[in-house]
Amino acid sequence: MELPSLQDLGLESAVLTKEQKKPLDTRGQSLVVGVPREASDEERRVAVAPAGVATLVANGHRVLVEQGAGEGANFSDAEYAEAGAEISPSPGDVYANSSLIVKVGPPTEEEAGMLKERQVLISALHLGNTSPEFLKRTIELGVTGLGFEFIRDSDGSLPIVRMMHEIMGSMAIQIAARYLESSEDGRGVMLGGISGVPPSNVVILGAGVVGEWAARTALGFGAHVIVLDNDLGALRAIEHYLGRGITTAMATEQYITRALETADVVIGAMMSAGMRSPIVVTEEMVARMRDGSVIVDTMMDQGGCIDTSRPTTHSDPVFRKHGVIHYGVPNMPSNAARTATYALTNVLVPYVLKIGQAASVNEALWMDVGLRNGTYVYRKHLTKKSLASMFGIPHRDIELLIASGI
Repeated sequence: MELPSLQDLGLESAVLTKEQKKPLDTRGQSLVVGVPREASDEERRVAVAPAGVATLVANGHRVLVEQGAGEGANFSDAEYAEAGAEISPSPGDVYANSSLIVKVGPPTEEEAGMLKERQVLISALHLGNTSPEFLKRTIELGVTGLGFEFIRDSDGSLPIVRMMHEIMGSMAIQIAARYLESSEDGRGVMLGGISGVPPSNVVILGAGVVGEWAARTALGFGAHVIVLDNDLGALRAIEHYLGRGITTAMATEQYITRALETADVVIGAMMSAGMRSPIVVTEEMVARMRDGSVIVDTMMDQGGCIDTSRPTTHSDPVFRKHGVIHYGVPNMPSNAARTATYALTNVLVPYVLKIGQAASVNEALWMDVGLRNGTYVYRKHLTKKSLASMFGIPHRDIELLIASGI
């Protein structure tokens, strides 16, 4: 006798009542995803690689890629076209015909003027440079704005930020090693030293992702590494992952001052998620550092964590103050544009697919905690208390806005 399948032995037909919860509408939506060429100075990354475009197209979405968008990362228009993208001649065409815009940097003033009503925008916000005018523009248009800095999953991780910070941590040490060289008017020392000559001292301020990857890379060079943070748990974690080859200390004024006096390299990696970076190094501390030493402030897109830092560019990346070389390029991963684009695609495309799988943006935000946490403007309201405090703009709780259907 043929046995019934296990699926036929469910409890519903025998025990449970016939009343059931109405399932959510999961019909999904077809998105028109716009990928404009980055307009910010010297930004070489692009938000989505051709492989990501192929994934979006395979899931039933249209993708408009601005002509030349991938050139800085060595992706040709032909590669995007082969992946299924439609090549658009101008940014205006991309913004006018897309329901969702994905980009690396925040929109410029000109790009903000191209945004249209009820569009979805996913990009970095760069808290150190965000303007109230931009926020008010997105609020007036009813744009749904999601910032890379805010997208936080249920496990507390910041997936997009983490990917970029891994790159930044490694690059910071490579950059510092170059500027320590005599040809760059640095101290003329190697990070790792050689037999009979001690290694350089690398001081890392912050035990987060940037700090961890900077420490990993510096240890690989053979440097003596000191990591300071005001979170004892983070210091314990970095010791656990990297071993006792590093020295850790609490980021008190006394410890920071003493560490900087003998530092050859200082990596500024102190951040507060979703907020401006705290200033932990004063100008007086910098003035006591050794001539020709190097500071790399990796937090410039969040305002910087060293008092003497200021934003620089890839074409003019450093300046000297008190004899110390300062590097302050906000978009450091742009110099590894292809690697950074692949990393961003790996994390960003699944979020876009989640929006497409939902019946509406409202449902997508309700169902996915990462998207919900990432939203900073929604239905003509600012939804982040940190931004409200910075600019004096009223805010509303995102969950109340979603639930109320305002």
